[in-house]
Amino acid sequence: MNDNPLVAIRSLFVERYDNLKARVAKRLGSFDLAGDAMQDAWLRLAGADAASSVHNPDSYLYRVVLNVAEDRRRRERRHRHAVEIDAAMDVPDGKATAEEILLAQSDLDAFREIIAELPERRRTIFLAARFGDIPRQEIADRLGISRRSVAREIMLAHMHCMARRKELKE
Repeated sequence: MNDNPLVAIRSLFVERYDNLKARVAKRLGSFDLAGDAMQDAWLRLAGADAASSVHNPDSYLYRVVLNVAEDRRRRERRHRHAVEIDAAMDVPDGKATAEEILLAQSDLDAFREIIAELPERRRTIFLAARFGDIPRQEIADRLGISRRSVAREIMLAHMHCMARRKELKE
């Protein structure tokens, strides 16, 4: 080996690049991650000032590349975790904006006007069925009419609401 162990290790890195990359890829399970680790390891070796005596340069290089890969994984994990935290912090609080409240209030007022236009019995049946969750048979029993009449009144109320809503949007 050369007098300067670092120069010898760099030379060995270049000579055995393909073999080392294949071993690292097999260990990491990713050829891309191995390539990134190899580049980072080369930069680390190129920027190093000195190295102590190395008994097995091949094992040393392999360990350097694996350490670099693990450092990269940790960085990516921290970055991914930070991104997930940032994304979680951007979750809307569920509160409506002033504009959304005004629009909802306007829609509600329009709906009340449309419902008020219905004949009283139809309005009662429609509201009981749609918003009171009262079964049709129970509505029929309360009003002394057939279940079929209840279904017809609900259908007519629904048709009226849809037609009026369409008119208001135009």
